[in-house]
Amino acid sequence: MASSTFIVQNRSFTYIIFKNNNEFLKVNGIRLFQFHIEKCKEPFVNIPEETIREALNVVLDVNNHPLLIHCRRGKHRTGCLVGCLRKMQRWYLSSIFDEYQRFAGAKARVSDQRFIERFDVSSSKR
Repeated sequence: MASSTFIVQNRSFTYIIFKNNNEFLKVNGIRLFQFHIEKCKEPFVNIPEETIREALNVVLDVNNHPLLIHCRRGKHRTGCLVGCLRKMQRWYLSSIFDEYQRFAGAKARVSDQRFIERFDVSSSKR
């Protein structure tokens, strides 16, 4: 399996595949955080809340900025993480779901939105 690498250019990111990216990351001072979340297809959905919380801790740490968040397609797993972030930022659920649906398009999942709606921000670090 190939691993992912990010090329920083004018504070923007380009996604490229390399067989071994550890040296590239080290040379360019890039920290890579990976959180494994299995593909979740309805009706058998298992979005690991603890993994989302761990990822949110990385996202909320300004020492990790600028930051690129992505998954294979940038819809469901990324959408759940960003949706939970928006909830922590006190966005209205309707606005969170609008943003999620804009990026997920026809592939939007009710289960993802349900996960975001039920996500308890009171126990998350701020």
